[in-house]
Amino acid sequence: MADTITFTLVKSGIGSTDKIRATLTGLGLTKMQKTVTRKDTPEIRGMLKKVSHLVKIVEG
Repeated sequence: MADTITFTLVKSGIGSTDKIRATLTGLGLTKMQKTVTRKDTPEIRGMLKKVSHLVKIVEG
């Protein structure tokens, strides 16, 4: 399953801009410590780069 990427929200989006919060929602990260697995696409990678200071990324 190398075509997926797993990531966890480790820091809250409170106090962030509306765009950052919308990106978190778009990724499916709605609560702290929530782990989500998505297909590894360039679009998802770009969204994760935008919120990299709030998430922990685990390949696989």
